[in-house]
Amino acid sequence: MDSSSLIVQLGQQLINGISLGSIYALIALGYTMVYGIIRLINFAHGDIYMVGAYAGFFATSVFKFSFIPALIFSMAAAAAIGMAIEKAAYRPLRNAPKIAILITAIGVSLFLEYGGMLLVSPQPRTFPAVFNAEVYNVWGLVINSQQVVILVVSLLLMVILTYVVHQTKIGKAMRAVSFDTDAARLMGIDVDRVISFTFGIGSALAAAAGVLVGVYYNSIDPLMGIMPGLKAFVAAVLGGIGSIPGAMLGGTILGVIEALVSGFWSSTFRDAVAFGILIIILLWRPTGLLGKNIREKV
Repeated sequence: MDSSSLIVQLGQQLINGISLGSIYALIALGYTMVYGIIRLINFAHGDIYMVGAYAGFFATSVFKFSFIPALIFSMAAAAAIGMAIEKAAYRPLRNAPKIAILITAIGVSLFLEYGGMLLVSPQPRTFPAVFNAEVYNVWGLVINSQQVVILVVSLLLMVILTYVVHQTKIGKAMRAVSFDTDAARLMGIDVDRVISFTFGIGSALAAAAGVLVGVYYNSIDPLMGIMPGLKAFVAAVLGGIGSIPGAMLGGTILGVIEALVSGFWSSTFRDAVAFGILIIILLWRPTGLLGKNIREKV
């Protein structure tokens, strides 16, 4: 392989990796926001991504929505489900030991997966084509319209999230609760409302990722959230769990690494590489690339 074709292949894998990394980043944002607020690893989050994909599927196939209305419908439905799960499953255990909440999260995950199988059957569904796929050739690099849509929607949602967190009243309340829950409550902040909103917005972002994956791969199934959910958790840890920029960075890095492994080595080992990164980052820098050391009192 000459140098020019190597550069083209490298560029192609970077494009593929950024598209995949955008999906991981959207899911990882939900992990990192919930952890930042209540120090909970919500292992049901990957299944909210699956629920969002199915909401988008029914919006496009049954209600005949176009892409943007289907995306909004999916995000709204997932946000409502995420807030309901927080109220029914996590809020009663707010003061329980962490292990109890963690086991509950795993239980909720299994409930969503097998409840989904019961409702929509285990067979994969073909996601409807919501727009005409076009392929662009730029300096020998092949870019399709789905990749462009994924990148544009992901960046737009990340910008909106950043604005909400840093410039709005509810965003300031989220940061206050994240910093000190008891002090925020004493200052008159409705902590339960803030936590519920955090679950809602994290679930909406995961649903957006689910719809984008459905559009890109044209196939969804009730267990589709397991591996992307775990990899998004790896991305959140890599970037620094609890850090919104860290989730974005971690997702992008993980997506690019997976694409490079698949393109230059073998797609068989990309999952092993992803979890190998988790082990390395926990050994080398447990707080992640952009995380901060926080001392906890015993």
